[in-house]
Amino acid sequence: MTFNNLLQMIITAFFFMVFTFCTWYEGSEIMDKPWEWKYSTHFTQENDVQAMEAKDISNLDHFVYAAKFKPLFPFLMVLAASYLIILTGYILFKRSIKKMALFLLGLGVLFLLSNGIVSNSPTVGGNIFQAFFLISGMMAVIGAALYYFLMPTGLHTEV
Repeated sequence: MTFNNLLQMIITAFFFMVFTFCTWYEGSEIMDKPWEWKYSTHFTQENDVQAMEAKDISNLDHFVYAAKFKPLFPFLMVLAASYLIILTGYILFKRSIKKMALFLLGLGVLFLLSNGIVSNSPTVGGNIFQAFFLISGMMAVIGAALYYFLMPTGLHTEV
C-alpha cells in the first residue's frame, strides 16, 4: 500500500466517523416525535420491543430517521463508506483484472439490491438514496464490464 492510498483511507475514515456522528445526532430527534415511532423504529421493533418511551428506541433507529428526513449527513456517510470500500477493493485487487472486475460487479449488485430496499419510500431521503444506489449500482456494473473487457493484460501497473 502506498502512502497516497494510506492517506486517502485515513482522511476518508475520519470523514466517515464525523458524518456518522452527525447522522446519529440529527436522528436523535426521533426521541421527541412519538408519532413517528411506528414508522421509523425498525430496529427497536425487530427486538419485539414496543417503543413506548424514548429510552427504548435503538440507536440504529436514529440513523433510519435521519436518512428519511435529514438525508445530508447520511448521504455523505454512505458516500464516504462507498469510497472506502472501493479504495480497499482497489488496494486488494489492483494486480488482478478478473478479481477487480468481480469486486466491482459484486458492489454494483449490492447497490442495486439496496436500491430495491428503499425504492418505495415516500420520504425525500428515501428518494435520494434510491437515486444514489441506482446510479452507483449501474456505474459499478458498467465499470466492471469496462475494466474486464478494456483493461489491457500485463500493462496494469501502479502509478
